[in-house]
Amino acid sequence: MIFRYVEEAEADQAVAIERICFPPNEACSEANMKRRIRAVPECFLVAVDENTGKLAGFFNGIATKEEKFRDAFFTDESLYDPDGHNVMMLGLDVLPEYRRKGLARKLVSEYAAREREKNRKALFLTCLAEKVEMYVKFGFKDLGIADSTWGGEEWHEMRLDL
Repeated sequence: MIFRYVEEAEADQAVAIERICFPPNEACSEANMKRRIRAVPECFLVAVDENTGKLAGFFNGIATKEEKFRDAFFTDESLYDPDGHNVMMLGLDVLPEYRRKGLARKLVSEYAAREREKNRKALFLTCLAEKVEMYVKFGFKDLGIADSTWGGEEWHEMRLDL
């Protein structure tokens, strides 16, 4: 796998992957995904399959000075602050054929390393209860039930100190 920041020409692939990985009520819309990629590609890490040249997955977020996750981060890229010390993670997506091979862990690890080099303090994300254990294994701490109501679901807020 090659890990690098997303290119605008890969937006359609990212949208397709998002639709595979998340149900419609949780998935980022095509318009929001494309705006996010244009606005903050440096917060959108992709894993590219060296054999096919196609995206296998990605981990993306938005830098901010805020300390708490809120749903507006999903839809409003103007909240991006390049000087922000935290990154609110908006999606960890891995295509089914690449799952259970350590790619999600590698995406998180690579993303965290890059953000640490930018002197960021923490990564925040929300996840469903069944994913808490996975994120704990990746080094995140469960902060309890989030304020988020994205997609009509109950989410846990997670934090990874860098």
